[in-house]
Amino acid sequence: MAQILDGLKVSQDIKNEIKADVDKIIASGKRVPHLAAILVGNNGASKAYVNSKVKDCAEVGFKSSLIKMPSTVSEAELLEKIAELNDDPEIDGFIVQLPLPKQMDQEKVIMAINPHKDVDGFHPENFGRMALEMSTFLPATPFGILTLLERYNLETKGKHCVIIGRSRIVGRPMSILMGRKDFPGNSTVTLTHSYTPHIEEFTKAADIVITALGDPHFLKGDMIKEGAVVIDVGITRIDDDSEKGYHLAGDVDFDSCAEKASWITPVPGGVGPMTRAMLMKNTLLAYKHTIYKD
Repeated sequence: MAQILDGLKVSQDIKNEIKADVDKIIASGKRVPHLAAILVGNNGASKAYVNSKVKDCAEVGFKSSLIKMPSTVSEAELLEKIAELNDDPEIDGFIVQLPLPKQMDQEKVIMAINPHKDVDGFHPENFGRMALEMSTFLPATPFGILTLLERYNLETKGKHCVIIGRSRIVGRPMSILMGRKDFPGNSTVTLTHSYTPHIEEFTKAADIVITALGDPHFLKGDMIKEGAVVIDVGITRIDDDSEKGYHLAGDVDFDSCAEKASWITPVPGGVGPMTRAMLMKNTLLAYKHTIYKD
């Protein structure tokens, strides 16, 4: 039976470490790190996610600002707000919560963010630095996965890592990071996606499977080999008759995979809390200006 990669526990450890760092900053009389978030419109999942980031900031001792804009806001007005945050010396990092309304050019918005304040790690400059193994802000979810592997000291060198999904937020950066010359890394990486025929032929040969597909219970126990490490990034709301009216499901059929895997992340409580903790970590790095040191 698989052992659990406990993202809740590790994320709490990381937040405690950040809080200890912030306590030292306060004791030295300096201002505390400040994270801002821009939320456009009323997407329920986006609101919940941004509110959780505000709570995380309070927990670690950061200052936070939440800037709400209506879904009818023009792209020009949003770009003006981004320019303001870029120029504000009191703001260390900020995020623009995605997805954006249809009238917005997402690429243009991401490009407008100062790479030095891009704590989401989405700006092409930061993505390029990551690909070249230069110091940079790593996207929070891949950063969280790497940190889980590192804290549990799971060997990645020479392992075959299969990634399912090629999004710019998880799959593609993950494929680069797992192949880098570092720990975690030095893996042989196969990137699969919706056009890959017979995905199970790849997953059955994998030492590590990272799935970020958004397809509930896609990965079944008969698709992995004995002793594989399984990382589930997928999170889908499924309506049910419970009090909440829904439950969260990952890409992994947990019960069947847990019987064969050596290590597995649960949903919820695996990668999700790590993503939030790494956003706090990136904000602290931005505050300390440690990212662009090379």
